[in-house]
Amino acid sequence: MSPSPRQPVRFQRRRIRVSGTTINAVVAGDGPPLLLLHGYPQTHAMWHAVAPALAGEYRVICADLRGYGDSGKPRGGPDHATYGKRAMAQDMAELMSTLGHPRFHVAGHDRGGRVAHRLAADHGQRVASLTVLDIAPTLVMYERTTMEFARAYYHWFLFIQPAPIPERMLAAVGLEAIFQRHILGASSLFDPRAYAEYTRCYTPAMIHASCEDYRAAAGIDLVHDRADRAAGRRLAMPVQVLWGAQGVVGRLFDPLALWREVADDVSGFALDCKHFLAEERPAETLAAMQDFLRRQPPI
Repeated sequence: MSPSPRQPVRFQRRRIRVSGTTINAVVAGDGPPLLLLHGYPQTHAMWHAVAPALAGEYRVICADLRGYGDSGKPRGGPDHATYGKRAMAQDMAELMSTLGHPRFHVAGHDRGGRVAHRLAADHGQRVASLTVLDIAPTLVMYERTTMEFARAYYHWFLFIQPAPIPERMLAAVGLEAIFQRHILGASSLFDPRAYAEYTRCYTPAMIHASCEDYRAAAGIDLVHDRADRAAGRRLAMPVQVLWGAQGVVGRLFDPLALWREVADDVSGFALDCKHFLAEERPAETLAAMQDFLRRQPPI
């Protein structure tokens, strides 16, 4: 895994064919399996300051979501289900099966947290614990949208517009502008090598896929979330919620209360940062995740 030069373990790259696409991942360590999923507009490299230490205790799998990094980027369809979280979660369930892990822990940041949520909802017997970083459940965030939230998360409402307008706008402004305005901070927050990976992977195909990801979140994903609510389906595994005290989620929502609406066993707290916990506060993020994971029963 790039970019840490002091990395104590070597991550091996794997490309795994799943039913819907090909998933790129890096793997290292021994112990209980732990799947790490990244956010927008990043790749698995966002875990560079956390994953090596976790690999000292766990079999760590850092995957690129479909549409991102070096994973496959299928074209979206009329209903955007190609990038629905159900399809993206299925990718990860198949990835973990191929790697020989019938049961595993999962942690996800941002978009990866939404995939992890659906993975836990659809494959609950396989997910031993769930950690989500700086998100509240998608459905309640949309349902409780205010003008303040819409201004802060304007991209949620821009990216869901029909193709190709958002794609053309994003390609025109470039990644640096996205980080400066959209992601609540400058690219200087990031290790230059990680940022170089994000830039390398910011291609027209990724831009289209990421817009489809957001379109699905405002459409087919809400259908699935509402069906879970109507059926009374809740997450039974332990759920850890971490968020940035200076970020939008922590300022405008009550993350613990909202996750307790969909899960039975929820704990967590805020870190002194904005949105990118694993890169802004890697030591604190690592310590929180380790403490939570060490308290889980053996897999």
